[in-house]
Amino acid sequence: MTPAQLEACALSFPGATKVVQWGGSDVYKVGGKIFAIVGLGGRLMFKVTDLAYEVMTESGMAKPAPYLARAKWVSFDEPDRLDPDEAADWLKTAHALIAAKLTRAKRKELGL
Repeated sequence: MTPAQLEACALSFPGATKVVQWGGSDVYKVGGKIFAIVGLGGRLMFKVTDLAYEVMTESGMAKPAPYLARAKWVSFDEPDRLDPDEAADWLKTAHALIAAKLTRAKRKELGL
Protein backbone atom coordinates (compact mmCIF):
# COMPACT_ATOMS: atom_id res chain seq x y z
CA MET A 1 0.00 0.00 0.00
CA THR A 2 1.53 3.27 -1.08
CA PRO A 3 1.50 6.30 1.21
CA ALA A 4 -1.10 7.96 -1.03
CA GLN A 5 -3.33 4.86 -0.93
CA LEU A 6 -2.95 4.65 2.83
CA GLU A 7 -3.93 8.28 3.34
CA ALA A 8 -6.90 8.03 0.97
CA CYS A 9 -8.09 4.88 2.70
CA ALA A 10 -7.74 6.23 6.24
CA LEU A 11 -9.50 9.48 5.40
CA SER A 12 -12.37 7.69 3.65
CA PHE A 13 -13.84 6.50 6.96
CA PRO A 14 -16.60 8.55 8.62
CA GLY A 15 -15.25 11.26 10.90
CA ALA A 16 -11.61 10.48 10.09
CA THR A 17 -9.06 13.28 10.21
CA LYS A 18 -5.31 13.59 9.73
CA VAL A 19 -2.89 15.70 11.73
CA VAL A 20 0.88 15.88 11.66
CA GLN A 21 2.34 15.35 15.13
CA TRP A 22 5.49 14.28 16.90
CA GLY A 23 7.97 15.80 14.49
CA GLY A 24 6.33 14.78 11.25
CA SER A 25 4.25 11.63 11.84
CA ASP A 26 0.92 11.39 10.01
CA VAL A 27 -1.66 10.64 12.69
CA TYR A 28 -5.15 9.47 11.70
CA LYS A 29 -7.92 10.06 14.21
CA VAL A 30 -11.64 9.60 14.68
CA GLY A 31 -13.34 11.80 17.24
CA GLY A 32 -9.93 13.03 18.41
CA LYS A 33 -8.69 9.50 19.17
CA ILE A 34 -5.88 7.87 17.18
CA PHE A 35 -6.56 4.78 15.08
CA ALA A 36 -3.45 4.73 12.85
CA ILE A 37 -0.03 6.36 12.62
CA VAL A 38 2.51 6.60 9.82
CA GLY A 39 5.72 7.49 11.59
CA LEU A 40 8.94 8.93 10.31
CA GLY A 41 10.61 6.45 8.03
CA GLY A 42 7.22 5.20 6.85
CA ARG A 43 6.40 2.74 9.66
CA LEU A 44 2.66 2.03 9.82
CA MET A 45 1.03 1.36 13.19
CA PHE A 46 -2.62 0.73 13.97
CA LYS A 47 -5.03 -0.77 16.52
CA VAL A 48 -6.15 -4.40 16.09
CA THR A 49 -8.36 -6.84 17.98
CA ASP A 50 -6.83 -8.95 20.73
CA LEU A 51 -6.96 -12.07 18.54
CA ALA A 52 -5.47 -10.31 15.50
CA TYR A 53 -2.67 -8.97 17.70
CA GLU A 54 -1.75 -12.47 18.85
CA VAL A 55 -1.89 -13.93 15.35
CA MET A 56 -0.01 -11.09 13.67
CA THR A 57 2.77 -10.80 16.22
CA GLU A 58 3.27 -14.51 16.89
CA SER A 59 3.40 -15.35 13.18
CA GLY A 60 5.92 -12.58 12.54
CA MET A 61 3.57 -10.81 10.14
CA ALA A 62 3.77 -7.66 12.27
CA LYS A 63 5.71 -6.38 15.25
CA PRO A 64 4.24 -5.05 18.46
CA ALA A 65 4.02 -1.27 18.05
CA PRO A 66 6.51 0.63 20.22
CA TYR A 67 4.81 2.20 23.27
CA LEU A 68 1.39 0.96 22.10
CA ALA A 69 1.69 -2.82 22.21
CA ARG A 70 -0.10 -3.11 25.56
CA ALA A 71 -3.12 -1.52 23.87
CA LYS A 72 -2.91 -4.13 21.05
CA TRP A 73 -1.32 -2.02 18.33
CA VAL A 74 0.85 -3.55 15.60
CA SER A 75 3.62 -2.11 13.48
CA PHE A 76 4.75 -2.68 9.89
CA ASP A 77 8.16 -1.36 8.88
CA GLU A 78 7.40 -1.50 5.14
CA PRO A 79 3.71 -0.75 4.52
CA ASP A 80 4.36 -0.40 0.79
CA ARG A 81 4.82 -4.19 0.72
CA LEU A 82 1.33 -4.82 2.15
CA ASP A 83 -1.57 -5.90 -0.03
CA PRO A 84 -3.72 -2.75 -0.40
CA ASP A 85 -7.03 -4.59 0.09
CA GLU A 86 -5.83 -6.40 3.20
CA ALA A 87 -4.32 -3.24 4.68
CA ALA A 88 -7.55 -1.34 3.95
CA ASP A 89 -9.50 -3.97 5.90
CA TRP A 90 -7.12 -3.65 8.83
CA LEU A 91 -7.45 0.15 8.82
CA LYS A 92 -11.24 -0.15 8.66
CA THR A 93 -11.16 -2.40 11.72
CA ALA A 94 -8.81 -0.02 13.54
CA HIS A 95 -11.18 2.86 12.83
CA ALA A 96 -14.17 0.84 14.03
CA LEU A 97 -12.42 -0.26 17.24
CA ILE A 98 -11.56 3.31 18.19
CA ALA A 99 -14.91 4.76 17.07
CA ALA A 100 -16.71 2.22 19.26
CA LYS A 101 -15.01 3.73 22.32
CA LEU A 102 -16.36 7.22 21.62
CA THR A 103 -19.35 8.51 23.53
CA ARG A 104 -22.77 8.04 21.99
CA ALA A 105 -23.06 11.81 21.51
CA LYS A 106 -19.67 12.00 19.74
CA ARG A 107 -20.54 9.07 17.45
CA LYS A 108 -23.83 10.77 16.56
CA GLU A 109 -22.03 14.06 15.90
CA LEU A 110 -19.63 12.25 13.51
CA GLY A 111 -22.40 10.30 11.80
CA LEU A 112 -21.27 6.93 13.12
